[in-house]
Amino acid sequence: MVAVIPRTTALILWEAEHAGAETAAHREGLTVYWNAPTREDDVERQISLIQRVVAAGARGLVLAPDQALALMVPVRNVVARGIPTVVISSPLPIPPGGKLTYILNDEEATGRLAADRIGQILSGKGTVAVLGVDPDVSGIVERTHAFEASLGSLYPGIRIVEERAAGFNIAEAQDIAEDVLARNPHLDVFLALNSATTRGAYLALQHRGLLKKVKLVACEQELVPPLLTGEIDSIVVENTYEMGRLAVERVAMQMRGESGPPLVKLSPTLVTRENLNTPQVARMLSMDWRGDGRSGQ
Repeated sequence: MVAVIPRTTALILWEAEHAGAETAAHREGLTVYWNAPTREDDVERQISLIQRVVAAGARGLVLAPDQALALMVPVRNVVARGIPTVVISSPLPIPPGGKLTYILNDEEATGRLAADRIGQILSGKGTVAVLGVDPDVSGIVERTHAFEASLGSLYPGIRIVEERAAGFNIAEAQDIAEDVLARNPHLDVFLALNSATTRGAYLALQHRGLLKKVKLVACEQELVPPLLTGEIDSIVVENTYEMGRLAVERVAMQMRGESGPPLVKLSPTLVTRENLNTPQVARMLSMDWRGDGRSGQ
């Protein structure tokens, strides 16, 4: 049994990982145990799940950490027991090597794609507000810095009017987005750095009748249908399907005594209405973790 613990469940971002993990597990003759907290800020629950699966005899762990610092000790403990561990999406402040592998989203590329898309939308001039800045998730920090650097370098006529933190509570994210809109009545674009702030920004724009007027560029796949109507301009999608597939394959390799690169970065994709239905994007957004005919866990 390989334990796969994402930040939370029931989001396209993580259900795509589930699909990739199940595909690899089927090929490798492994069983996936899939579970996660119901909220992305429930770090204690994620730690408890790690401890539980180790006690139950998990032969491998695939983890998308909810918080970088708090997950350091639990992950070190798992690795110290000789259990192959793959951290995906966002890294921990622990160097890779031995039983610990990272398969990450290329956050610099995510920031650059978001900056370039906003630059094109605004033809190089306008205002943007950034939602979801989170110092506890290192991937989000890197994503934010890359966006700032790329926007400042390539599009100096675009001004960041606000950068706001937003928790993983959608209602709170909506309140923050509403406040930003009230303070910036001529705002041109929202950049939402995670799935919760995407939902919050979308609901705030809907409530104020500003959908399509204030463009919404999102990171982390969520609310895909509004792409078709133009209510969301674009989404920078992480390839969590491939993360899940490669992570379970890496666990299987380690179980056989084989090794591979300790760090892998996967390129994100800018998804718009024009490329939403392409085969590449469809797989990245797949939530069909039973597509191989298995009944799942």
